[in-house]
Amino acid sequence: MSDTHAQTVAYVRETMLPERAPPATVVGPIGWARENLFSSPANTVITLVALAFVYLIFSILIPWASHNTWSATSLADCREMTGKDHGAACWGVINERWRQILFGNYPEHLRWRPILDLVLLGVALAPILFTNLPRKMLYFSAAYPFIMPWLIWGGTVWVPVLAAMGFVIGFLVIKFGEEVLGSLLAMVLAVVVALVWWLFLLSPLSDVLSSILPIGLEPIGSSRDIGGLLLAFVIGVVAIGCSLPIGIVLALGRQSNLLIVKTLCVGFIEFIRGVPLITLLFVASTLLNIFMPPGTNFDIVLRVIIMVTLFSSAYMAEVIRGGLAALPKGQYEGGDSLGLNYWQAQRLIIMPQALKISIPGIVSTFIGLFKDTTLVSVIGLMDPIGWATAIRADTAWIGVLWELYAFIAVLFFIVCFGMSRYSMYLERKLKTSH
Repeated sequence: MSDTHAQTVAYVRETMLPERAPPATVVGPIGWARENLFSSPANTVITLVALAFVYLIFSILIPWASHNTWSATSLADCREMTGKDHGAACWGVINERWRQILFGNYPEHLRWRPILDLVLLGVALAPILFTNLPRKMLYFSAAYPFIMPWLIWGGTVWVPVLAAMGFVIGFLVIKFGEEVLGSLLAMVLAVVVALVWWLFLLSPLSDVLSSILPIGLEPIGSSRDIGGLLLAFVIGVVAIGCSLPIGIVLALGRQSNLLIVKTLCVGFIEFIRGVPLITLLFVASTLLNIFMPPGTNFDIVLRVIIMVTLFSSAYMAEVIRGGLAALPKGQYEGGDSLGLNYWQAQRLIIMPQALKISIPGIVSTFIGLFKDTTLVSVIGLMDPIGWATAIRADTAWIGVLWELYAFIAVLFFIVCFGMSRYSMYLERKLKTSH
């Protein structure tokens, strides 16, 4: 083959072509829209219909909500400001009554306490939700469940201190009784000792200590003063915080080989899941005090918290049981091969994986629980829905409807959307899909 022919066939690249940006129709907002909204004729039709529907909604909503009626003191003032008998929002009701929607009848000079409680809640949750923070903050997270009710209800400081002592006593019973009685009997004994401490000894001891060293906050007149969004937060935070560990115990008990333990857990879960929450709330408002020891008088808010917690725990147990069932048998066998006992295997191997799998279900249960706090208005507690009904009964605001419920909906949406977004962040961080 001649040299001339070889030069016409062979090709050696001497220069690199510069990189070019992808077409604007493939990346960016236009590319996203083409891929997700207009990828096919059917998707295009659906997108156009949806956009038309959104335009119709906003064409009605924006003119209705755009009137400046914040300074109105009654519905009649709103009508005079807008010159319309209807078709204009009356935001004056929010300006006048937002304090009741948020705090209920909580004494105005003490409202710094629930505000401080909310700030401390964020501090307590921070090291739990974000692992890059100092671990020493977890000490405050452990103390917060005792600080929160004291700030809300007030009274002597010795009540939360002695309540915390009940957990310390239970831990000591487990630590020193495990070698003699075994882990299961030691845990049962610890629970019994802690209950005796809380139900029978806490109140007289707190009275004695309070008479010796009276330290405390001004108590509120009645738990019915706790209302509005504050009531929803109190019930929701306590029930969420307590239902997760109780649900874990119930889920493990349901899978236990001990017949009595399994039967009790299955019976509790199936009974609670088979009864509407509203029925349990009526039981809390009327019957729960009958089952308490003589002289014990839990107020209505505490009784509702107990019932909502038990209700949520049953559903949480089933969510976690699903995560446990999703684990392969080899994970359990791996714990046995390492010489770990039951609780060590659960703490180090089984439960972390089960909770990772169950994150969407757990957060969904939390969101549903927080929204279910609005049911307490049926038994006379003044949550945001209860206060909306009371405000609408005021002669100055008769006829106001959508403004109140829109404001309450925004408040609940902020909380629930925040929980949902954190769930997505946690799933991405732990990579549960891989």
